[in-house]
Amino acid sequence: MALLRKINQVLLFLLIVTLCGILYKKVHKGTVLRNETDDDSEPPEEMEEEIPVVICAAAGRMGATMAAINSIYSNTDANILFYVVGLRNTLSRIRKWIEHSKLREINFKIVEFNPIVLKGKIRPDSSRPELLQPLNFVRFYLPLLIHQHEKVIYLDDDVIVQGDIQELYDTTLALGHAAAFSGDCDLPSAQDTNRFVGLQNTYMGYLDYRKKTIKDLGISPSTCSFNPGVIVANMTEWKHQRITKQLEKWMQKNVEENLYSSSLGGGVATSPMLIVFHGKYSAINPLWHIRHLGWNPDTRYSEHFLQEAKLLHWNGRHKPWDFPSVHNDLWESWFVPDPAGIFKLNHRN
Repeated sequence: MALLRKINQVLLFLLIVTLCGILYKKVHKGTVLRNETDDDSEPPEEMEEEIPVVICAAAGRMGATMAAINSIYSNTDANILFYVVGLRNTLSRIRKWIEHSKLREINFKIVEFNPIVLKGKIRPDSSRPELLQPLNFVRFYLPLLIHQHEKVIYLDDDVIVQGDIQELYDTTLALGHAAAFSGDCDLPSAQDTNRFVGLQNTYMGYLDYRKKTIKDLGISPSTCSFNPGVIVANMTEWKHQRITKQLEKWMQKNVEENLYSSSLGGGVATSPMLIVFHGKYSAINPLWHIRHLGWNPDTRYSEHFLQEAKLLHWNGRHKPWDFPSVHNDLWESWFVPDPAGIFKLNHRN
């Protein structure tokens, strides 16, 4: 009897364990299925990639920023996250412009740039004082402003995007390259335009080759320059190569030796980038950076050429919201009126 009782106890124990196991599986399975059903998000491999676009919003030209954002947002189905960078006293105005206009639907973050990081790094004697504005150097500090993204697009505010920004984001960066730019010799019809308006498209136009420090770089003055108004950047490589530190080093050297501020190009932000990225950058499709539209108000591109362009850049003194300027009709079609009524167009006939 005692043996039979023990056998029954063992069988009862095994039965209980089996029932517990079955019950656990049912409950666990129900939980997994409920989570999958309740969670509307797509699996990680199918989630739409977020494209971060960094653009500055300076107080006097905020309308340019909003027009650029409008053109980007309107011409893509991609998931864009705009990082709109401003100084402290402009942040509330940036938010008001976005939230009280047709841009209210965009996905954005407002980022404050503290100009204290530029202290002692900028000479005050540039031939173009507007290039000394603190936000002109935001592109040097991308990893300090953007943290969770591997790849980032930086755009100047005086651009209009006519293509799908996804194409620009898909630009391939070669192994070991921290950024991609548009070379100044790759622009269709660039040579004819340059001869006509006197544009600089070589290092000679930006660096002072009379200075020993520049000569010692060993860079030929006839080397083709590039334009950093449109950048596709790899943040991992940027940080690994300490790009920001390198750029700051050349800014400080310029303060001490005046290596480029008085040169022909007046490229206060361009010049250190030309040095740091020499021979170490990938190429952006030329149609993704048609520039010099603001260089000379008497020089125009063909309408057909401009229609084919993916991105238009009014670099130079003559901006499309001001007078005189060229092809401003293309820019104005994306203009978003200022809810505060501060920014106004100046197009005299």
